[in-house]
Amino acid sequence: MAIAELLPTLRRLPRSEKLKVMQFLLAELAQEEEEPSLQPGATYWIWSPFNAHTAAHQLSALLESDLSGNA
Repeated sequence: MAIAELLPTLRRLPRSEKLKVMQFLLAELAQEEEEPSLQPGATYWIWSPFNAHTAAHQLSALLESDLSGNA
C-alpha cells in the first residue's frame, strides 16, 4: 500500500488512534536504528568500579585540589 493511499485513512482516524499509529511507527523506527539487542543466555562483560583504586585516587585528588582552590 502506498503512502498516498494511507494518508486519507490516517486523516479520518480519531486522535487516540492517530497517537497509537505514531507510537507504532516510532517503535518501528527505534527498533531499526538500535544495535542488536541482548541475547537470552549470552554472557556480557560489564565494567564495575569495584577495585578501581587508581580511579578513586584520581577523583579524590581532583576533589581535594578543587576544594583547596575554592577555599
